[in-house]
Amino acid sequence: MASFKRTESERLRATPPMTDRRHALTPEALEMMDTIARTGSFAAAARDLGKVPSALTYSVRQLEESLDVLLFDRSSRQAQLTAAGTELLHEGRRLLAQMDAVANRVQRVATGWETTLAIAVDNIVAPRAIFDLIEAFYALRCTESPDAGPLPTRLKLRNEVMAGTVEALITGQVDLAIGLAGSPSLPQGLQCAPLGTLEMLLAVAPHHPLAALPEPLSMQTVAQHRIIAMADTAQRMDRHTFGIQPGQDVLTVPSLVAKLEAQIRGLGCGRLPEPLLRAHVAAGRLVVKRTEGMPSTVDLQYAWRAGPGMGRALAWWLQQLDSPVTRQALLEQHAGLIL
Repeated sequence: MASFKRTESERLRATPPMTDRRHALTPEALEMMDTIARTGSFAAAARDLGKVPSALTYSVRQLEESLDVLLFDRSSRQAQLTAAGTELLHEGRRLLAQMDAVANRVQRVATGWETTLAIAVDNIVAPRAIFDLIEAFYALRCTESPDAGPLPTRLKLRNEVMAGTVEALITGQVDLAIGLAGSPSLPQGLQCAPLGTLEMLLAVAPHHPLAALPEPLSMQTVAQHRIIAMADTAQRMDRHTFGIQPGQDVLTVPSLVAKLEAQIRGLGCGRLPEPLLRAHVAAGRLVVKRTEGMPSTVDLQYAWRAGPGMGRALAWWLQQLDSPVTRQALLEQHAGLIL
């Protein structure tokens, strides 16, 4: 019986030349790997990329042949990456980010405007004020010529929670992060400035057991009841928790809107921004309870990538954030969020 194992010399002869392997690593191929990994299957990736599944499968096989490696485990129903595939995905994402950064720098040198400005906004920041800023940004026009059209900068908005907000900035996924809690330790090249202080109050539905108890509530009393917490979106950094006591039952939700809905339904207790609570307390949907031994405020920051090559889009956003009126709106305009 013939052996299917190749000798070392046969393997070396069969290995494609370095130039062929380099040509195989196109941005399209790297995007394809990223899409398959992100969607979890070849069929879903094909839909996302606007291809038929057979064409996508063929492209993957071509890439595998060019690199002389197996990228996906065919024995699994899902698009399960091999060790080599995982490495290619990791390095491919890094290369794509670097390509985007180069294109951004070239565009910035030519016009002063970035091709893309990525912004991470923590869920605790008022969305209405963010969209007011976006609307004002899109109203700008290039000033290089009388008939200049819209700005060449595309905005990319990310919604993050707690440590996920600063992680997006530190890892280079965004250029500006708004709503960082506390005083985060930032590496060289990043700067931060205070956004303001937000009052966080414990709130429950009128029919929740805590609503009828005398104030101030102790930490031990609150710990006996389920708390509603938002999930920290950090992937690599240590995730934070806020106000959760040891042994306390927790319902974790993805957003501030979901947290508000859960507390209005009486599914648990939790702290919410005071501006967000006003309308719901006035309407009788929530009751604020005074507590003892718990922090009632959070200091928020905004941070950005500093340096001599700062683009005009980032400079515009920093100019807006330097305004006390803008910073107050980012903390106060939760009042418009009514379910």
